[in-house]
Amino acid sequence: MEIVGECIYNNPPVLVTPSKPTPKLALYLSNLDDQRLLHFPIQYIYVFTGTLDMDTLKVALSRVLVDYYPLAGRLRASNEHDGKLIIDCNSEGSWKKLLYKDEQSFVCTPPLVVQVTHLSCGGTILCTAIAHCVSDAFGAAHFLRAWARAAMSEDSELAHPAVAPCHDRRALAPRCTPRIAFAHPEYTAASGGDDASAVAEASSRLFAPPLSPVSVTFTAAHVARLKKLYAPSASPLEQCTSFEALAAHVWRAWVRALDPPASLPIKLLFTMGIRRLVKPELSGGCYCGNGFVLACAESTAGQLAASAPDAARLVQETKQRVDDDYVRSVIDLLEVRRGCLPDLAATFTISSLTRQGLEDIDFGAGTPVHFGPLTSEVYCLFLPVSATRAAPPRLCPSRRPPRTASSVAAMMDWMTWTWKTSISCLT
Repeated sequence: MEIVGECIYNNPPVLVTPSKPTPKLALYLSNLDDQRLLHFPIQYIYVFTGTLDMDTLKVALSRVLVDYYPLAGRLRASNEHDGKLIIDCNSEGSWKKLLYKDEQSFVCTPPLVVQVTHLSCGGTILCTAIAHCVSDAFGAAHFLRAWARAAMSEDSELAHPAVAPCHDRRALAPRCTPRIAFAHPEYTAASGGDDASAVAEASSRLFAPPLSPVSVTFTAAHVARLKKLYAPSASPLEQCTSFEALAAHVWRAWVRALDPPASLPIKLLFTMGIRRLVKPELSGGCYCGNGFVLACAESTAGQLAASAPDAARLVQETKQRVDDDYVRSVIDLLEVRRGCLPDLAATFTISSLTRQGLEDIDFGAGTPVHFGPLTSEVYCLFLPVSATRAAPPRLCPSRRPPRTASSVAAMMDWMTWTWKTSISCLT
């Protein structure tokens, strides 16, 4: 989304602190929080046609930070945990100024940064930047909804969420004796030999700069067609979810557009929520730390391109493997291999934000006409579209090299709509 015009910043950044005293402590971050993959801020952009009052937003933010006090603290390296990041909950406050690219380290900025831009047409852009190692999308949505409720009411009691947020991460601490019980291909590079050179070549083609954004909208009709295509009656799969069909479809389109060697090992990484999978469950759904792991499906380029139902089956089986034991093994792996990163060579990565309720948040100017994080150069995002608009329910933006961007979009469109007449070549 490009906004044409001149931006004039008349006001210097200000710190917004909690309106009441908050706990003073050093908050432990779990290994799922403090992995190198998450050392960046997630920036959400909301565009409203109406005007948001700055003073109202600041007062509401000050009130809501009482419950979400880690966002008013500061990240720092711990002396007791080999340099692991912790949150110094000191109530220093959050900035009302957007992060800039010349910032030397995300640790140098508060966990929460907000920028409000008033447009000459009367509209407003609200951008929030939340340190990913402090919260995932679910936790961010929990906070943003509470802030919106506080902005919409003068009743101070409404600033408190109906269910108090849980900031304690000790339920996801590693075991005293780490036990890595699974192979974890999400963190393991491809084998050596000929495969290694092929993976490196495919990776250089995929992520070679410059990158161009691609957005493809899937309507309800698209999704219904895909669910039939990826789980026909003759398949062992009785049914597949919308996510499984979309993930398999986009993964296959990406591979077919790139046209790598048929024997090339290909991976799909996707985020999978664990709040209800671990034992015991994480605080009844109000856990505000990072409550997800990366699930990994594997295939070869040739096998993936050849069969739609097989692709959906791989996604489904990958989801079924993630349970409490798997999550504990991931946590232990991140403890033993501190600083490790996912294997992104010849890998397609999906992050789904369709169920967090981020798109319809009202701060007092009505629901947004646009919502979305900034486009990622690493992963594909599944986004919802506001239910109040006459628009489809799924949006999938990602970034691809210019020479493959148009072919990825075209391949997804062709594979979605021509299967009824060309099903033999798709299955």
